[in-house]
Amino acid sequence: MELLAADLDQATIPLLARRMAEGELTSAALTAAYLRRIAEVDPLLRAVLAIDPTAPHQAEESDRRRARGQARGLLDGIPVLLKDNIDTRGLATTAGSRALRVPPGADAPVVTRLRDAGAVLLGKTNMTEWGNFRSPWATSGWSAVGGQTANPHVLDRTPCGSSSGSAVAVAASLAQVAVGTETNGSIVSPAGHAGVVGFKPTPGRISNAGIVPITSLRDTAGPMARHVVDAAILMAAMEGGDQVFTPGTLRGARVGVWRRTGFDADVDRVVASAVELLRDHGATAVDVELPYQDLVHAADRPAMVAEFRHDLERYLRTRPGAPRTMRELVEFNEDDPVELSVFGQELFHEAGKTLSLSDPVHLRRRRTATELARRSIDEVLAAHRLDVIMAPTNGPAWLARGSDPAGPRTALPAAVAGYPNTSVPAGFAGPLPIGVSFIGGRGADDAVLRRAAAFEEASRARRTPAYLPSTP
Repeated sequence: MELLAADLDQATIPLLARRMAEGELTSAALTAAYLRRIAEVDPLLRAVLAIDPTAPHQAEESDRRRARGQARGLLDGIPVLLKDNIDTRGLATTAGSRALRVPPGADAPVVTRLRDAGAVLLGKTNMTEWGNFRSPWATSGWSAVGGQTANPHVLDRTPCGSSSGSAVAVAASLAQVAVGTETNGSIVSPAGHAGVVGFKPTPGRISNAGIVPITSLRDTAGPMARHVVDAAILMAAMEGGDQVFTPGTLRGARVGVWRRTGFDADVDRVVASAVELLRDHGATAVDVELPYQDLVHAADRPAMVAEFRHDLERYLRTRPGAPRTMRELVEFNEDDPVELSVFGQELFHEAGKTLSLSDPVHLRRRRTATELARRSIDEVLAAHRLDVIMAPTNGPAWLARGSDPAGPRTALPAAVAGYPNTSVPAGFAGPLPIGVSFIGGRGADDAVLRRAAAFEEASRARRTPAYLPSTP
């Protein structure tokens, strides 16, 4: 049967898996439906960089497994898109850069896990070039390889980044789920702007080998989905574990509310509404402030730049035909007709002058940033006996080629601490989505997902994108 866009928008992985198990749906039909969506809708969005030509064959293989009673789990036969900084055999992995157009020779471990789970890998998604780490003035969602990805809710607005294409593709039903990556907000921020779910897990749960790095200390892949249950199932498959998920409840939960008021009136309104919803469903909401944020940022930024050079040059040595050093990348960009057409490479220049990772100054910066980020969360959780902290993920999306206004910027503490963070749709500023983030302490990944699922069920805030050309 032909699946309509509305069917795809509302469907969850458990529902699709059940229909396939009962013979009402095939992976081949599901995959064909998503490929049609990409052909019809993506010219507006530029979220998908490349289609894997083997996707229909992957789907047919899944159907044959299921017919033999050998389905590999809930993700078997489910179409997935991958951010284009994740090594994928046979497909270019560019991180948005024309310098990396020769495909890698092998899959990243996370891709191997997805293949083992039976996922249908549809292709690769656009991203902010080099993970938004080439210039402080990078244009979110733009890369020299893929151009500018559009926000599906209002097409002239930013999708944010750097997992821009993955968030937009999920919001627009171009795949059931997608994989993003995060170092500092690159999953949760575009998820908030696209009105979908994004989960940044504790680094180390998923191997970051074969992922174009910023800093291997905390780079991590993570799931992006229209529903928390799908994000949890994809997360389990990426780890190689059990794909069963049980949502939690808000009743009895103690939630710290980091409001970040004063940045935007619509954000304040959405957070206030989310607090009322928490209380209506039996949670206790306590206003909190997370300390040390300026100190964390001041120590973390120069440490990241040093780690970026070291880790990226190590990765480049695995890519045949690519530049080998930061200096060679700078020279490539200077000679290329497209690379520097929208923004510069100031961070590349800065990275070329950084300290070694064994330098005492660098070690002190990294230790300071990590310890203070962890204290900022741990102390607040302990002082108020909290289960999680809730904060606004994002403000309303700005014009795609405009400057990034000051926003709530709540991704930093969990990112630097290495703690879990998930963003869930919570409301709107006109037609533009606003998300809230649920942040947990050390190792609280599953608890964060369960609370996020309970909030999602109570709020039902997600909307299908309207593809408006613009808004005042």
